[in-house]
Amino acid sequence: MIDLKDIISSFTNEKQQEFIAYLDKKNKRRDAKNIKLVKLLANYNLSAAEICIQLYQKDHKPALHALRKRLFQSLIDFTANSNLKEEHSLDMQMIKYIIAARTFLKKGQIKVGYKIIAKAEETAKKYQLYSILNEIYHTKIEYAHHNDNINFDELVANFKENQRLHQIEENLNIAYAKIRKTLIEINHQQKVIDIRTMIEDTLKENSKSLPDVLSFKSLYQIIQITNISSSQNFAYWNSEGFLLETYQILKHHSSKNKQLFYHIEVLYIISNTLFRNKKFAASLHYLELMNLHMQQDQKKYFKEFEIKYTLLVALNNNYIGNQDFAINTLRPLVEKKKSKSVEQLDLHLSLIVFYAQQNQNEKASNLLAKLYHTDQWYVEKAGIIWTIKKNILEILVQIDLGNITFIESRLKSFKRNYFEQLKNMNQENVVTFIKLIESYYKTPEKVTSKSFYEKVENSLNWIEKEKEDIFMMSFYAWLKAKMIKKDTYSVTLDLVNPSVDS
Repeated sequence: MIDLKDIISSFTNEKQQEFIAYLDKKNKRRDAKNIKLVKLLANYNLSAAEICIQLYQKDHKPALHALRKRLFQSLIDFTANSNLKEEHSLDMQMIKYIIAARTFLKKGQIKVGYKIIAKAEETAKKYQLYSILNEIYHTKIEYAHHNDNINFDELVANFKENQRLHQIEENLNIAYAKIRKTLIEINHQQKVIDIRTMIEDTLKENSKSLPDVLSFKSLYQIIQITNISSSQNFAYWNSEGFLLETYQILKHHSSKNKQLFYHIEVLYIISNTLFRNKKFAASLHYLELMNLHMQQDQKKYFKEFEIKYTLLVALNNNYIGNQDFAINTLRPLVEKKKSKSVEQLDLHLSLIVFYAQQNQNEKASNLLAKLYHTDQWYVEKAGIIWTIKKNILEILVQIDLGNITFIESRLKSFKRNYFEQLKNMNQENVVTFIKLIESYYKTPEKVTSKSFYEKVENSLNWIEKEKEDIFMMSFYAWLKAKMIKKDTYSVTLDLVNPSVDS
């Protein structure tokens, strides 16, 4: 069943009021219950039975089902109409110009028709609207025999060049879609694929050469592809320079005001990359830019990005020493939200990490208990990497709480379910880490010994601190804190701060 509450909750307050006004104008009966249903869904967490009582004073599920279907159709109509007015106004204007120009050309009013089509061509070139330019050139070529001022060879050359650019853009879109589809297979079906090679092969197959000037959306897709490659290999350091250079192009792109959603998404990707590279001040700077863009256009995309933005703000603050702020930022969102979206699950897991780092293990354990679905459910919902992190956190928290029976079963389960997968993902360090914490759990008195220290040093294969994954370092900080008898949070800050040698 379509979750109408999630859809309506994604609207800003202004957009909700617009939708209610739209329904009010559309309603032909005074006793229509669609507006009341919208208000119930927007403001309350009610079951279907409770909504029935509010609407019909009795449990009337068939009537509610029919009302929900009608409301969903209204949502589709309202959303489509809004986007036609707002998001594609330029495209619609160009189409109007083309239709008007063709009308005049058919009537033999060649001068007027070509004047209108020339204006459309100028705007379409500026915003790199290749599909619309294709229609413009098609029209100009069709009626070229009526216009002696047309340089026909030049017109055909422009048409063919536009076709080339359009084909490259379409090929890039195919490559982007294929890579995203493969990523889902990797995350949710636990397939093992060399993601970097796959990306390189897909780009070669679908886009032989990239033009110097790409549309805003195509540049965004290249950024996303680069980000996917980095995230799958935990090599964010490798993409940072490219992302920042490409953003300089996007900042001055002619379509930047028309592509607000993609602009915000790019700022998020850059902020996240800088965070993963432990450049917290720079990440917070780009988050400020992200927030400024989220405020634009009457906060049109604010709700869509609110959780991702808030989480990244909290994570950055957590790793620069402002953990109380980080916890207080996430806690109300975790307590308030009932959604099971990936972003909400990320909030939940991050707050557990913050509590665990502060040795507030009861709070961490209580939050973990609310993640009661099976591992397979979480793999399908949030991916294999998220699920592995959750399992490791459970083990660490329960070791600190001394729940012996639980620890034994979880360690066995983790080794059985994920060791082979981690090895296939080239994450042997995680396998080694689990073996080390199992060794600590069984003989905790040896954790401060020289032999245990040497075992850790010889077992884990670290790369340079600036390139090592921040979350892997955070897990290791838990073990190192035991080894040097310090609190986990201070050890974490020492490890992830590039200016401090640990």
